[in-house]
Amino acid sequence: MRFRACQFEYSFPRPALVMGIVNVTPDSFSDGGHFFDTGSAVEHAIKLVDQGAEILDIGGESTRPDSKPVDEAEELRRVVPVIEALAARVGVPISIDTMKLGVARAALKAGASIVNDVASNREDEAMWRLVGETGAGYICVHMQGTPQTMQINPQYRDVVREVEAFFKDRIQRLNGCGVGLDQVMIDPGIGFGKRLEHNLELLRALGHFSQSECPVLLGVSRKSFLGKVSGAETGSRLSAALACACLAVEAGVSVLRVHDVPETVQAIRMTEAILGR
Repeated sequence: MRFRACQFEYSFPRPALVMGIVNVTPDSFSDGGHFFDTGSAVEHAIKLVDQGAEILDIGGESTRPDSKPVDEAEELRRVVPVIEALAARVGVPISIDTMKLGVARAALKAGASIVNDVASNREDEAMWRLVGETGAGYICVHMQGTPQTMQINPQYRDVVREVEAFFKDRIQRLNGCGVGLDQVMIDPGIGFGKRLEHNLELLRALGHFSQSECPVLLGVSRKSFLGKVSGAETGSRLSAALACACLAVEAGVSVLRVHDVPETVQAIRMTEAILGR
């Protein structure tokens, strides 16, 4: 299995990649405002790379439940200077976490090589055609609804089958827009239009998703379902997240999207050593 994102290329199986989160926002659920100015965001991202992050995910609009949309001009103002600075200073792929075509286009021009699209449930094909034209990597995220509506009574008959069917449909549509299979990662979208039981069912099915033709990315870091199980507040959910990360590695997940990079790197490398990988 291969993943290609502009000049970067990975072959799987290999040790799991850690994607470090850099939220250039004032309102993200766990670290909003901490890295809101360009300088602090860039320095934080460089620190994450030093700690073991092999991909950086830059976002300028919160996608937490019931978050307020940000207009395109403001999102561009937040993320483009950060990406430009990082592209000149780090040697790892930079991902743009955005739902907007204009932001994705500007980010790729500034030096990003991956589009992390939580709105992969879109019907408009323009984002996919951009990915096909540029050779960027694409993270296809499952979400029911929008960030503003996704946690209003999400319903599934069989969440694993429905998410799997979504990926099959989207991969077919991506291919039709010129996006190669080797440009796509799939993300089951933990917390994006799911109840606690849906999230747990998807985690149990990670081994099933890992048998697909695309690498699997998992993002659970600090999310609310961890607190519902453990009782921990947002800033104290690391242990619960690491349990999920180790489970994910055993199940064959290729990329972990996290806030807490050094702790995650240690946990998954130990897991891989025990598994003999």
